[in-house]
Amino acid sequence: MTTDARPSMAEVTERLTGPGSPFEVVVQEIRGISTRTWKHAPPSLRTVLDNSLLHGDADFLVYEDDRMTFAEQYRMAATLSHRLRDELGVQKGDRVAIAMRNLPEWVVAFWAGIALGAIVVPLNAWWTGEELRYGLADSGSSVLFADDERMARVSPHLSGLEGLRAVVVASEDRHSTTRPAEHGRGLATPVHSFGEFLGDVPADATPPEVALEPDDDATIFYTSGTTGEPKGAVGTHRNTCSNLMNLMYSGARAMLRGGQSLEAPAPQATGQRGGLLSVPLFHATGCLAVMIPSASFGMKLVMMHHFDPERALQLIERERLNSFGGVPTIVMQVIDSPAFAKYDTSSITSVGYGGAPAPPELVRRIRSLFPVGEPGNGYGLTETSAMTSSNSGADYVARPESCGPPVAVCEVAVVPEGYEGAEPEEAMRTATDVTGELWIKGPNVVRGYWGKPEETASTFTNGWLHSGDVARLDDEGFIYIVDRSKDMVIRGGENVYCVEVENALYDHPAVAECAVLGVPHPVLGEEVGAVVVLRAGAKITADELAAFARERIAGFKVPTRMWFRATALPRNPAGKALKRELRAEVLSEATAADEPADNART
Repeated sequence: MTTDARPSMAEVTERLTGPGSPFEVVVQEIRGISTRTWKHAPPSLRTVLDNSLLHGDADFLVYEDDRMTFAEQYRMAATLSHRLRDELGVQKGDRVAIAMRNLPEWVVAFWAGIALGAIVVPLNAWWTGEELRYGLADSGSSVLFADDERMARVSPHLSGLEGLRAVVVASEDRHSTTRPAEHGRGLATPVHSFGEFLGDVPADATPPEVALEPDDDATIFYTSGTTGEPKGAVGTHRNTCSNLMNLMYSGARAMLRGGQSLEAPAPQATGQRGGLLSVPLFHATGCLAVMIPSASFGMKLVMMHHFDPERALQLIERERLNSFGGVPTIVMQVIDSPAFAKYDTSSITSVGYGGAPAPPELVRRIRSLFPVGEPGNGYGLTETSAMTSSNSGADYVARPESCGPPVAVCEVAVVPEGYEGAEPEEAMRTATDVTGELWIKGPNVVRGYWGKPEETASTFTNGWLHSGDVARLDDEGFIYIVDRSKDMVIRGGENVYCVEVENALYDHPAVAECAVLGVPHPVLGEEVGAVVVLRAGAKITADELAAFARERIAGFKVPTRMWFRATALPRNPAGKALKRELRAEVLSEATAADEPADNART
């Protein structure tokens, strides 16, 4: 609801998307489905890479004390793409996997694969060795780029991956050109160091000429599966380039809604903008919503070896950064740091976050600590190639509980439980204050899950993505997420599907029943908890069961709190555990004792 003289959302949308505008919206057939699209979106990520060269000698990547310009990154990626094709036979459509922490080599490997027409597969760097092997096998990756830590973790699991042609290892000492002998010991797959494999980089290197179409596959980002098995969301060039336009559009929309002019200040007046990368590149947010836009817009991207609030503050001051964020947890850790007042953060003009609910109090604190900084959040999923909606500036201050209205090319529908039609009725799209599952349609919605036709069919209907989130819309189309229909915990922005954790616990012979659920945490928002029923006569401690689970799933998924129950879990007539009842029960016990229960692991 508009309560002042600002232009309405409808007026702003019409101004920005009409014929002849930079954000003109047209309707196109995509895989046989009529879809709103951006008329002027880049046709492929190769176009984005080529355009990044226009930023030349400006800093692109800053990792600790090392710097790489846009031109240097472009030449390295171009050279690496030739090496992949000429030495390993990688062709368009082959999968190239990346499993490493946020390093400059991650970015170079990504663009090298993209330039070649390969499908880049970012693997979760927190995964166990077996989980990494699953990603490689499921995607059928031909090449793996890894760092030392991930290589040590996955190397015992690489046997039997016949399609894997080579592993390229990036060392923390990134200037090393010596192949670490220990990485290749006992492996049939050839192992190279990154520097050795890259070799000399010609000053005029350009990528191979490969014909790329907007709807060619570009990426596979893995998201936890509701059946316990991760699913690879297949993103096209159109999906990612649409997200790039979504970000630009949302910024322009916020400016108009705030009464500002769209005329950009002269570059010499502002200098190069820069942001802190505080989320993993293997996430859609880190890669699609931060790294790729930085390459496109000429922004300096500053990375850390690992996230540390005081180090983040040091880098904000040293690099005069304009933006930081990620998930609410990260923002809160930075502003809660005892060292906050020691550093000059006056350059910050944007603090954005998403991926988890944020307390409204965070808005007030951001505006207090960053006088020229605008808070903002957004909503999206791996399956929407990052952004679906955004809320920033005056709109966010007025509606901090909302994740904003969808961008102009995204249609959203609030669909009642039990609806089985192929196309949501018009009433479902426009009704306000009606609660139901949020469905999303647009050029940023991925085409499906790699090699999983059944899961694709159950999640995508005639171009509509079933988000799994329960939402409502207000009279201006602002989205409010009110619950999750999926059995999932959001731990500090990381999605943890409960069934995957339950499967790991059930592997232990002492476990008769278990139910994994989210419990409140003051920093992470939620942490993973588990209620466990042991078999008759069995004995095991929470620490022992957690260690057992940690061998099977990534550490962030392992329950940090466990309650052992002497009686069977409460269940509904269909046999489903009543988790809401269990959560209330264990939390009331902990509150009554003013501390975790005696049999809880904290």
